[in-house]
Amino acid sequence: MWIGGSGWFSVLLGPMLMKEFARALAYAWPYRIRLAGSLVCAVMVALFWGANISAIYPLMTVLLENKTLVAWTDDAISLAEKESQQLEEEIEARQNEWEQTGDAKARAGLASLIARRQDSLLHRRTELALYQRIRPAVAYLSPTDPFQTLCLVMGMVVLGMVVKSFFDFLQEYLSGYVVQAAVFDLRNDFYRKTIGLDLAHFSSTGTHAVTAHFTSDIESLTGGLRALLGKVLLEPLKALSCLVFACWFNWRLTLVTLLLFPAGAMLMGLIGRYLKKLSRRNLESTTRIYKILQETLQGIRVVKAFTMESRERFRFFKETRQNNKEAVRLLRMEAISGPALELMAMTGIALALMAGAYLVLTERTHLWGVRLTYDPVTPGLLMTFYALLAGMSDPLRKAFSVYGRVQRGVAAAERIFACMDREPTIKSPRRAPKLPPHRHSISFEDVSFHYDRRHPVLDKVNLDIRFGETLAIVGLTGCGKSSLINLIPRFYDPTHGTVRIDGYDLRELNRRSVRSQIGLVTQQTILFDDTVFNNIAYGVTGGASRQRVIEAAQAAYAHKFILELPEGYDTEMGEMGTSLSGGQRQRIALARAILRNPSILILDEATSSLDVESESLIHQALLEFKKGRTIVMVTHRLGTLDMADRVAVMDAGRLEAVGSIDSVLQQSATFRRLYDVHAKSA
Repeated sequence: MWIGGSGWFSVLLGPMLMKEFARALAYAWPYRIRLAGSLVCAVMVALFWGANISAIYPLMTVLLENKTLVAWTDDAISLAEKESQQLEEEIEARQNEWEQTGDAKARAGLASLIARRQDSLLHRRTELALYQRIRPAVAYLSPTDPFQTLCLVMGMVVLGMVVKSFFDFLQEYLSGYVVQAAVFDLRNDFYRKTIGLDLAHFSSTGTHAVTAHFTSDIESLTGGLRALLGKVLLEPLKALSCLVFACWFNWRLTLVTLLLFPAGAMLMGLIGRYLKKLSRRNLESTTRIYKILQETLQGIRVVKAFTMESRERFRFFKETRQNNKEAVRLLRMEAISGPALELMAMTGIALALMAGAYLVLTERTHLWGVRLTYDPVTPGLLMTFYALLAGMSDPLRKAFSVYGRVQRGVAAAERIFACMDREPTIKSPRRAPKLPPHRHSISFEDVSFHYDRRHPVLDKVNLDIRFGETLAIVGLTGCGKSSLINLIPRFYDPTHGTVRIDGYDLRELNRRSVRSQIGLVTQQTILFDDTVFNNIAYGVTGGASRQRVIEAAQAAYAHKFILELPEGYDTEMGEMGTSLSGGQRQRIALARAILRNPSILILDEATSSLDVESESLIHQALLEFKKGRTIVMVTHRLGTLDMADRVAVMDAGRLEAVGSIDSVLQQSATFRRLYDVHAKSA
């Protein structure tokens, strides 16, 4: 109640809030016409809100003084004329007295008194001119009977409420539309930037954090924006309207209500900072809940196999309990802030009413030597003034009620834009050339790599892979095989050295042109919850014809079992393709790579977990597909080496030996151990 106009926004929003919300609000700029319409509607709602409350004054005049509006206007004109004449006479007398006296001190006092009376006279003449101007309209429109006048005023109030409700609906709809459209654009922009980040980002952050950003954080930001463009925009305007009307009735008395403004501003700042802190902690706890859910559901077989349901329940309970504590603290602060601010507002109202009541009861115009009014305050004017103060209090109470949502939105915006501001480390130079069709070689020149500086993964690897060659990379677990092949499609860049395709440094090429020539089949087959057809056609930009998809499936020896599915190629595969066996999923993944028709095919342990029949079929498919392509495969199983032209042996991040199977048997102790183990298990 003690905050109005721009002061309200500067205190409630503050520079930090505006800074955090500025980028989110920028997404509303394309919809600025609707946003402007919402603002216009909010102004109209505020105007009718204050005007309807101000209608109490004529109502009280009719009820308390039994006057029509015409009679009240005539009395006001008569009083203004009378007081104007009295002031003119007093000013003339004081001027004569000033001219006759020779005492400098007395002349100064008279000059000050004359100036005050001239100010009062100007006010009276302005008031008289206003009443004289509206008198014909009042006489024409206003009934001559007091009861009919009361009915007319009440009818105008009801009509004003109807118009206000219409603009209220438009403001709510338009602001809600703008928020939804802005969040739609923000969500898609956020997804575009997120999906463009490196694999390192997802490895370090985790998909649970990204999921939390797209769900709870976006939801909190949406709530904050709706509160900001809704109640936080509308309700202070309504309070401002009441403040303006109150100042119109008596601006000096209105200033009394603003005495607590500095204390209110400080309290709002403290509450805002604490609410944002609590909101951030609550959102971080929600992210940890997503992490537990993701780990548990993805590993549900392990959880059940090891009968760890009770452990997972306790872990989930512990985190949700912490989340609940944070939420309760947030609710408690929001619950405390409303009454505290409302108490300060009511204290301001009480001060103003006590000052006004003193003027009514004593029929005075001054308080402690300070003029608060030109005319004695009437009970009707005091009641109207009280209603306007109450009219300011209710909108601010509503705005306070959503202040927590705004601060939660600020915390969510911080988290979202912190993620959006991350730049991928794997970038293509501007106007980078495209990689011509691969025809010569893939070269690793003195390549070193690490995920963590303390733990190097690759150490000065030099390797040439000729076009059309099939190279098998073998070695013990953790020796750097997968890390090495991840450098070919630029999932990562080497920390030292260079990876080249046909002599081109990959870091100087257009990244998409490099990956467009690469097909990838991994040990963990990634399939989407879609049809078999769409999963095979996934790697072809613009889609593929049904005939091409069938041919790729036939080349991968998948066509036969696909036809046995309930709806053939239109069968929905379920999440991660769990409705199919491991061998079937792997053959669909191979068909996807075949359909892409890559010049470079990377197989990362693609057959390590397959049964003998599935492995045999995939080997046969690869033998037919390998012609005219460079194939790099990582394997633990030496039975797959019959299709390799050469073998590269890795040990502790170093390249130990390269050559035919016979030559590496002689050069590499690591390969001999692997070979002996395979021979014993065969």
